Amino acid sequence: MEVPRLGHSISSPTSPCENMIKNLSLEAIQLCDREGHKSQNSGIAEMEELPVPQNIKINNITCDSFKISWDMDPKSKERITHYFIDLNKKENKNSNKFKHKDVPTKLVAKAVPLPMTVRGHWFLSPRTEYTVAVQTASKQSDGDYAVSEWSEIIEFCTADYSPVHLTQLLEKAEVIAGRMLKFSLFYRNQHKEYFDEARVQQGNKMMPSVKDNSGSHGSPISGKLEGIFFSCNTEFNTGKAPQDSPYGRYRFEVQAEMLFNQKTNLYFGDLYCMYTAYHYVILVLAPSGSPGDEFCKQRLPQLNIADNKFLTCTEEDGRLVFHHAQDVILEVIYTDPLDLSLGTVAEISGHQLRSLSTVNAKKDPSCKICNISVGR
Repeated sequence: MEVPRLGHSISSPTSPCENMIKNLSLEAIQLCDREGHKSQNSGIAEMEELPVPQNIKINNITCDSFKISWDMDPKSKERITHYFIDLNKKENKNSNKFKHKDVPTKLVAKAVPLPMTVRGHWFLSPRTEYTVAVQTASKQSDGDYAVSEWSEIIEFCTADYSPVHLTQLLEKAEVIAGRMLKFSLFYRNQHKEYFDEARVQQGNKMMPSVKDNSGSHGSPISGKLEGIFFSCNTEFNTGKAPQDSPYGRYRFEVQAEMLFNQKTNLYFGDLYCMYTAYHYVILVLAPSGSPGDEFCKQRLPQLNIADNKFLTCTEEDGRLVFHHAQDVILEVIYTDPLDLSLGTVAEISGHQLRSLSTVNAKKDPSCKICNISVGR
């Protein structure tokens, strides 16, 4: 049983709780304080006999929903008509509750059998810590509510995007990918010190590192998947990699077939933008059976390497041929260590455009192209 969606009638026409649901007015959000006391204009009375929820349990957590249950005195259940749920982002629990970003924090639900599902992408975001407390309430004949004391405060964290949510992002990305251009090299830009360290301290290998928090907040690979970032986009007029880069003046280049072939699995990871007209698509290349491959199989949509809208590997006349999407910027994560001897390192002639870096880049939550209705 779900908490009624905001805007649905759950009280009498003159009930202040309905005003809270429909209008989200400041007065309505003054539902009651943590001690269960009546606010001056809230229309809520105290009734000590109502049971306080005990032993609150949170489970079945997704990126935009959770189930909540608690223990109560069975003798009082018939008197309870509603539950009041106070839900707050943990990081904002001591901030001004009247700021728009924290509205709504108080939810009202008819008393239904527990556990009860709380669902709503307008107030729940993926991978976010929340606090929750509960009151029981009894609607009176005059439309006012008698309430219990607040329960203890429980903390929990919402989940990452599921494969279903990522498939929604994938479908959005396919619409804007554009036509395919041929390429032959993957490349990675870094500072000279990065490659020096790989040679001297890492056995001449570039080692995977944990992905940063760029992109969608609910991405299951951020802060978890280990890999090495590569680019493959080429300039339309030259067919070659651009000479400018945000990440450093030294570039490692490797033939595409060294990373991408029939023994490699390809996964869609994310779609995002940084308040710009162009969009980024994150793809993962994982050697079949590798730890990175096993990680992605459980969390990401897998793509056909020969037939998708972003990055393809096909065979023509006995040779592998590669194409990338023209209208999105691809960020390719390769999940295994890579020996520098498989490619070349050289200094580029262009500029280091630091402003274009996507390191820990925050996704534009207002973009209609790259957001889905399950948080940001």
